[in-house]
Amino acid sequence: MRHHDLVVIGAGSGNAVVDDSFADLDVAIVEERWFGGTCLNAGCVPSKMLAHTAHVARTVREAGTFDVDAAPGTVRWRAARDRVFRRLDDVRDRGRGGREREPSVTVYKGRAVFTGPRTLRIERADGPVEVSAGQVVIAAGGRPSVPGPVLEAGLPYETSDTVMRIDAPPRRLAILGGGYIAAELAEVFAGAGSAVTIVEKEARLLGPQDETVARRFTELVRTRWDLRLGRELTAVESGPGDALRLLLDDGSTVEADMLLVAVGRVPNSDRLNLAAAGVAVREDGRVVVDRHQRTTAEGVFALGDICSPVPLKHVANREAEVVAHNLRHPHDLISCDHEHVPAAVFTEPPIASVGVTEQECRDGGIAYAVGSARYADIAYGWAMEDTTGFCKVIVEPGTGRILGAHVMGAEAPALIQPLVLAVTLGIDARTLARKPYWIHPALTEIVENALLDLDVR
Repeated sequence: MRHHDLVVIGAGSGNAVVDDSFADLDVAIVEERWFGGTCLNAGCVPSKMLAHTAHVARTVREAGTFDVDAAPGTVRWRAARDRVFRRLDDVRDRGRGGREREPSVTVYKGRAVFTGPRTLRIERADGPVEVSAGQVVIAAGGRPSVPGPVLEAGLPYETSDTVMRIDAPPRRLAILGGGYIAAELAEVFAGAGSAVTIVEKEARLLGPQDETVARRFTELVRTRWDLRLGRELTAVESGPGDALRLLLDDGSTVEADMLLVAVGRVPNSDRLNLAAAGVAVREDGRVVVDRHQRTTAEGVFALGDICSPVPLKHVANREAEVVAHNLRHPHDLISCDHEHVPAAVFTEPPIASVGVTEQECRDGGIAYAVGSARYADIAYGWAMEDTTGFCKVIVEPGTGRILGAHVMGAEAPALIQPLVLAVTLGIDARTLARKPYWIHPALTEIVENALLDLDVR
């Protein structure tokens, strides 16, 4: 049995753990599928590249709003897909090649399964290999969840892992799910020419978002997509030709040429035999870690979607920084703070948020005040002819401490950042509104005006 000082399971954010400070150690990286993880290969990056392509096409189609004559704005799907994945596959392959050339790193292509405390069997195409380790990092990520009716049907379906690499957009795309993955991919394929139908059990899309955002976004996209809300899938059947027929719990049906399942993701913890390692797992499948990213097994850390309460790439990267430090400095541990994590949805319009929602304040009995502003009321909003965008800020009455903020409109993922800084650093709403200069005319005035609205109140 070969012994390594450190074994990292997963080459997404797990790969970021191993920096130059580990050059004196014998390190192994085990990756079953993709170097770069889901984000690079089937998640954050390709979806945003394709979503931006769809946004450009829509901008061209709607250019008449600005008295501009333009072409039809048609996406050449295969060319766009190849442009995106040619670049990302090259990044992936160079990442793997770079690791393989490092003298202190061994790369295993295969699936790791624990056989005991810090001992692993790696299932490879050319046969299994047994290894032991002084320390282990579990960064094996997650995978799309697929509900029973879809599995039981035995009919073709796509997930976010596969759908962006298809050869051609379907004429009719049915999407099961109404969260951010479903919404972003609906944007991509609607932009590429597919007629999109979304089946979602909740009454609104993007349910975890602030209620104002979820309500207004649902109202906006209802004019572009066929929404079947408050409905659940009961079965999938073959339709005419190669089509599919989705049966819903109200007796209605959806005809589609392709089904995309986007109901959420589950951790890959069930694939690692963690019980043999003494690693505890929560009921939802997440690996149990403390504030230093240590699992319940000595010498075993975890990071990313397999354990995180906030399964986002920027959180996994922060956790990787914490794990890297703690592996090398066991007597000077640092922790990972999961408060005030911002998030964005790259739809049209885009959405961004940080902190609590209004419904969380109300349900939790938290006193709060709300300030808001519309893109339609700032000069650059006029330039953009934006009649739907807005910023909403939630504060603690009296102190003005910012509890949460939500933006829906152009450049929302960038506009949220001053509010992220304020929440994180404890800058109150009045100070943020009054102390710095805000450029005029710029979209950032939407944030300033929402803060000033609070000040007036």
